Amino acid sequence: MDNRIYVDHSATTPLKREVLDAMLPYLTENFGNASTVYAEGREAKKAINIAREQVAKAIGAQEKEIFFTGSGTEADNWAIRGVAMANRQKGNHIITSAVEHHAVLHTCMALEKEGFEVTYLPVDEYGMVSPESVKNAITDKTILVTIMTANNEIGTIMPIEEIGKITKEAGVLFHTDAVQAIGMMDIDVNKLNVDLLSLTGHKFYGPKGSGALYIRQGAKISTFITGGGQERNRRAGTENVAAIVGLGKAIELATADIPAHTTKLMAMRDRFIDRVLAEIPYTRLNGHRTERMASNANISFEFIEGESLLLMLDMKGISASSGSACTSGSLDPSHVLLAIGLKHEVAHGSLRVTFGESNKVEDADRIVDELKTIVARLRDMSPLYETVKNN
Repeated sequence: MDNRIYVDHSATTPLKREVLDAMLPYLTENFGNASTVYAEGREAKKAINIAREQVAKAIGAQEKEIFFTGSGTEADNWAIRGVAMANRQKGNHIITSAVEHHAVLHTCMALEKEGFEVTYLPVDEYGMVSPESVKNAITDKTILVTIMTANNEIGTIMPIEEIGKITKEAGVLFHTDAVQAIGMMDIDVNKLNVDLLSLTGHKFYGPKGSGALYIRQGAKISTFITGGGQERNRRAGTENVAAIVGLGKAIELATADIPAHTTKLMAMRDRFIDRVLAEIPYTRLNGHRTERMASNANISFEFIEGESLLLMLDMKGISASSGSACTSGSLDPSHVLLAIGLKHEVAHGSLRVTFGESNKVEDADRIVDELKTIVARLRDMSPLYETVKNN
């Protein structure tokens, strides 16, 4: 495995050694239940409080506004369903975008079956939501707007601050799924004007099974899991102390020097994009060229099938993806790529490469070199490409 190149950091990241070291005591000797009053419980509670402080500091929030969850998906579910249930006397209208993660989209679709109305805003060719479209969609029945900070598939960064100003003025709660953004850009919940924000540890070198939801003080939201008094009576269940400690340590490390981290990633990303577009014909970059995550490159290759591309890259020791890890088993083309106007057959031939801390510029070059051979080979088997080539 030593010679493999891993470029699917938007799916998950490896656990940092410093994070593991912080977690280990709470998996072994410091095993106490944080809800108990004796010494072991107090030790666990103290560790959770430190992690809460670390998360709050990283996003410009107050400690009492941070609630730990089991994942980013759970945080999204809680934000949307919690606001919907707590505010249904006020209204039943939710606004989101067509390119959200399925944790958001499927939750909104489920709420539609329960009597809520959802507006799915379209995006432009770069996957960007227009603040004006949000403003025009708000009605007196609107109780929540939920728009992601950055898209997990094509990397486009949304105009969250502008949307936040609109929702604040309208008196509508605003949630953002910031799962992909933590550690990649400065996040300040007050500057962004968001009332709820979801994040998860395993996207920034923390443990899987760890997440958090920021809930602005005063935001009306219902309890998500009942059965105990944990998380200030908002989310019952014995706390996963080790995972919470890992999340806190990971977010502290991830936000320590974002400019240095992203500068390195952008160099790899841009070299990869520039070489692919210049050296492989019939390719296109998906997402905004500049307003995009530093790590993300999403490219469509015409006349090939994406799964074959991924399998052949895997055989060459390269781990990449075609889109969201949560839909990798689906045969349907990406809803994000269809939303930006790609045809089904083009969307099917897309590759997502997301660089991380362990990657080097040489990795970008090796991937491009392998792609040139693989794409040419796959196109040789395509009758569609044969027709185009002969014309």
